[in-house]
Amino acid sequence: MLILRARSPQAVGRMTRRAGVLALTAATALIMTSGAVPARADTVRNAETWVLNAINAPAAWQVTKGQGVTVAVIDSGVNPGVSDLTGSVTTGPDLTGVHTAPSNSNWGMHGTWMASLIAGHGHDGSGGIIGIAPMARVLSIRVITNNGDPGFARYEHQSQARHQRELADAINYAITHGAGVISMSLGDGSPSLPVRRALQHALNRNIVILASSGNSGDLPSAQTQGHAPLSFPADYPGVLSVAAVNRSGAPADFSSDNLSVQVAAPGVQVPAQGQDGGYWLVSGTSPACALAAGVAALIRSAYPALPPEWVGDAITSTTSNRPADGYDDKVGFGTVDAAAALAGAARISAQRLAGPGSPRTGPRRPGLVDMPGLSPASHFGGGPAAVPPPPVAPRGMRQLVEFCLLAAVCLTMIVIAASRLVQMRRPPSAAGDQPYRFGPHEITPPPYGRPPDGSPPDGSEFPPPRFGWPATPPDRHAPPYDQPGPSEPGE
Repeated sequence: MLILRARSPQAVGRMTRRAGVLALTAATALIMTSGAVPARADTVRNAETWVLNAINAPAAWQVTKGQGVTVAVIDSGVNPGVSDLTGSVTTGPDLTGVHTAPSNSNWGMHGTWMASLIAGHGHDGSGGIIGIAPMARVLSIRVITNNGDPGFARYEHQSQARHQRELADAINYAITHGAGVISMSLGDGSPSLPVRRALQHALNRNIVILASSGNSGDLPSAQTQGHAPLSFPADYPGVLSVAAVNRSGAPADFSSDNLSVQVAAPGVQVPAQGQDGGYWLVSGTSPACALAAGVAALIRSAYPALPPEWVGDAITSTTSNRPADGYDDKVGFGTVDAAAALAGAARISAQRLAGPGSPRTGPRRPGLVDMPGLSPASHFGGGPAAVPPPPVAPRGMRQLVEFCLLAAVCLTMIVIAASRLVQMRRPPSAAGDQPYRFGPHEITPPPYGRPPDGSPPDGSEFPPPRFGWPATPPDRHAPPYDQPGPSEPGE
């Protein structure tokens, strides 16, 4: 995490990058309360206006502000007492194993930033940070530490397997404690089976999952290879991976560009409230992920029955600033648009949930949940109304008799033809009859195999190979990266 600190605005600190360690997403931050003069809350709101407009949040608030939805912020912890989150945070477990006291000034800074961008409600009327879903609730689950945390060195030396297990435990805790959206502004360079299972469990429970794509886009190795290394959990199936754009909508230099990226959101100098109650400008794919998670919370509030992949469709199909070719690996399908995504969710809900009222039956499809009014026919074929009537009406006795007569006629014709063939093949007689001759010139060789004379039909033993898609398509993750490491190198 790059931080321009209050005492020395030009000083830059960098978190050590260690491969295989679940790491905090890099974030550049300039404290807005630097010096002796604190930033006024209304000044903060004015500074935030461009972010809200970039996502089209004010228009979306005409529909919903996220009421009734809990967003699990799996991060470094959230301070529930800061002014812009008061009354909106439920504190979950600390799974880091270092047990730093929440009163420590370096506890939960990153997580509080992210929570304020998702569900901040401001204070004093029009002051402070207002999140994308200001009426949503936050469930804080601590799984990572800030670099200033007293337990940071001990946390870094824990095994990768432990970090992954802690993340899986955090996801499972979110599932059992009512989360409708999971936001993870963190990343790791290696996949994990326990995490993958936990994520699938969350998808089966109708939870929308988002993660930051990583901040490795400006690494020399990424520039040499033409793309950044993949980050997990962003690259797991079912997870909406979020990249960062700047104020003009262009991809941020640090934002990881790879095929996991699906959408983008503002991620350069985004105002947020920290654990200390001060206001900071943060940069990284971390704030981008949090802002997109706020959009997901709006959709989940307005359309709670939509499966996670349909929520993802609503977000990715309605983006603004879409790439010229429709998709690229820097911004995915474009910048999230909250109002358009809600409208897209309304269309999807009307089209896909308008089937018969019988509940789903049969085996569960991964990523879907059982919901009243959702039947398999609503996914495949349009339901019973779309099934045409049988092409042949049921047969009666008359049709059965006619069929038997027709079969008898056909059988008689077959017998007559066979008897004539036998006559043609009888030996020559004194009357000068000649046998019927068969030869290669009188038949068409089969397309594959040998004709009766034993010669290849086209000069080769076997037919030429058929062209088509290879049996195993190229692995999108290849070639391997020389130093995958964590996806958040700037920490």
